[in-house]
Amino acid sequence: MINQVTLVGRLTKDPEVHYTAEGKAVLNITLALNRHYRNQFGETLTDFVQCTLWNKTAENTKKYCRKGSIVGVVGRIQTRHYDNKEGKRVYVTEVIADTVKFFSRRQDNGPLQEAKQGG
Repeated sequence: MINQVTLVGRLTKDPEVHYTAEGKAVLNITLALNRHYRNQFGETLTDFVQCTLWNKTAENTKKYCRKGSIVGVVGRIQTRHYDNKEGKRVYVTEVIADTVKFFSRRQDNGPLQEAKQGG
């Protein structure tokens, strides 16, 4: 079986890293991805894909990226579910990142960076 996805899009907001009780860094981002066609009104549609980054990948993305930054994510699709306050089952589909590449330059014109998933 193969479960691999590659996405290139723009961050929809500034990254905010959180830490688990065990001290692991986690970052949830949303990538805006334009579709390759226009609708009947001539508008380009956009998909918003949830991605989860862990450890150094999360910390480096926070350090080098901001809202509007273009990033590439290579990872796997994962689904999970939970029951909300009303007792309804909610399903979540997200990309768990293995590698993140930064395609936007830092404001100080520093080099392009790559963050790989680390232990």
